[in-house]
Amino acid sequence: MHLDVQDLRNFYYRSTLGRAAQTHVRGELLRLWPEAQGLTVAGFGFAVPLLRPYLAEAKRVVALMPGPQGVMPWPAGMPNISVLSEETAWPLDTGHVDRLVVLHGLETSENPSDLLEECWRVLGPGGKAVFIVPHRSGMWSRSDRTPFGYGRPYSQSQLEAQLKRHSFLPERHVHTLYQPPSHRRFWRKTGPFWERVGRTFSMVLSGGVLMVEASKRVHMPAGPGVKERQRSGLRVLEGLTSKPPAVEPARRV
Repeated sequence: MHLDVQDLRNFYYRSTLGRAAQTHVRGELLRLWPEAQGLTVAGFGFAVPLLRPYLAEAKRVVALMPGPQGVMPWPAGMPNISVLSEETAWPLDTGHVDRLVVLHGLETSENPSDLLEECWRVLGPGGKAVFIVPHRSGMWSRSDRTPFGYGRPYSQSQLEAQLKRHSFLPERHVHTLYQPPSHRRFWRKTGPFWERVGRTFSMVLSGGVLMVEASKRVHMPAGPGVKERQRSGLRVLEGLTSKPPAVEPARRV
């Protein structure tokens, strides 16, 4: 089930642990997508902490928040771009989204397959999505002190296999949040150190959050139709190697 929007807002905007998580996850997203000039960017779940860097340059930014979670106006002090939405029926035209961010949307969904189909629908040709979920082997999925302790955690292979089943092509992945999910002052002060250590020894340590970038895979159209075989351009030479037709002798009158 989805978390309440008030709990998500309090975590990301009113707690030191949440602000640290926002900083590191958003930093990794910006490494994947450093700019969005002229693009349409959408977020689903509670993606607003990650969308702010794209407000100035993107053609359009929209934040979709599922009904069971609730919605809040965002961004503060600017025209609202957040929308309350059905989980599997978004108020977006098919193929109009260039970049999609899903945070606290997939792991808490009761219909993940239908949700992924909706993600695929709204993405346009060449569109990309980043799915951000709790990592099964990380510490954050084992603690209910953060939103990443709720829902279904994923391993990298599990998430990529699910994306492939819904016509997505996984391209890049990132692990982040190596620091413990603790509000204690010591861990907050040493958080950047643990992030550096985690990136250095990522083959040994598991980050608390998994981010997978995937592109929309479009299949060749299949279905009824007449397939016309291309004709050869050498038909003018036909008959040169064949026997000439027999000529019937003329009859005498």
